[in-house]
Amino acid sequence: METRRLLMVALAIAIIFTQEQLLMFIPNVQLTVLLIILFVSVFSFKESIMMITSYVFLDSLYMGGFNIFYMVPMMLAWYLIPISYHTILRKTKNETKLALFAFVFGFVYGWMYIPFNMIQTGISKFIPYLLADLPFEIVMAITGFLTVLWMYKPLYKVLNDVVMINKSAVVKTYK
Repeated sequence: METRRLLMVALAIAIIFTQEQLLMFIPNVQLTVLLIILFVSVFSFKESIMMITSYVFLDSLYMGGFNIFYMVPMMLAWYLIPISYHTILRKTKNETKLALFAFVFGFVYGWMYIPFNMIQTGISKFIPYLLADLPFEIVMAITGFLTVLWMYKPLYKVLNDVVMINKSAVVKTYK
């Protein structure tokens, strides 16, 4: 991998981590789903997996010192985005399809944590836990849907035009 691409992956990790920390005071309202979908659409599969792995390690270190009950479901859930994008979604740039994917992902992300949290906390009843988590999943699903629907296309255009092509941001002008 060339140095320039590696630096772009590192910058993507910094952007994802920073925005998540800035929006942490609002539960499950974040731009992480949008940003990971966006970066996965411009990075290769290998670069995307590297980005997500690094992001999860950084987030886990910052939030709780590599708690396996926090880190494993997060990594499994975020890996679903590049896997789905490069297989099921077939590298689509259609923001409506991606927004629907982000909506479904909001629920899947929450479901990935359920078995781990039930083991960690000793909760034995699945349905009450699922019902308690459902409002947070709904918030994440709606946030993911709206942000991808409204922001994916303009962000993709800027990222693809300015960053991923060998043109300088200073030279590129938009009218």
